[in-house]
Amino acid sequence: MNNIDILIDSEQSMFTYRVAALIIENDRMLVAKHKNHECYYTVGGKVKMNETSEDAVVREVYEETGHKFEIDRLVFIQERFFTYCSKNHHEVVFFYLMKYNKVYTISDNLYSDQIEAETLHWLPLNTIKQQNIVPDFLKEIDVGDMNKIVYIVTKE
Repeated sequence: MNNIDILIDSEQSMFTYRVAALIIENDRMLVAKHKNHECYYTVGGKVKMNETSEDAVVREVYEETGHKFEIDRLVFIQERFFTYCSKNHHEVVFFYLMKYNKVYTISDNLYSDQIEAETLHWLPLNTIKQQNIVPDFLKEIDVGDMNKIVYIVTKE
C-alpha cells in the first residue's frame, strides 16, 4: 500500500479525504483533543492512496487508541468547507459507527498512541450540545436513529 495521504494542497486551499470513527459506549462518545486546539474532534484521519475508507478508519482508530475496532456501519458522509490558518479547506469525510468491544479499556484523558499532544476523552452524549466539538452537526446526532447513511454539506 502506498503511504501517501489523499490531499491536494495549494497556497490558497486544501482538499482532504478523511475518515472519522464514532465510538459510543455507555451513553458517551470517544473524542480527541489536541493541546493547541480548543475543540474536541472525532478519532480519525486521512485516507491513504489505494486504501479504502473502511481500511483507513480501522487503521486510524488503531493508531490513536491501540485497539482494533470493527466497523458497524457507515452513517454519515460530510462535505465540509471551512477556513483555517487563512486557507480554504474542502474535506470529504466518511463517518463510521464502530463496534465497541467491552474488553477494550480506553481511559479518559488518555494520551493518543499516535500524537503526543493529543488526548482521548469520553464525552457524555447528554452534554455534547454544550461542548466545543467539530464538526458541529455531531451535537445534533440521535444515536438511536443511525440506521441510514446521511449526506451533510456544511459551510463554516
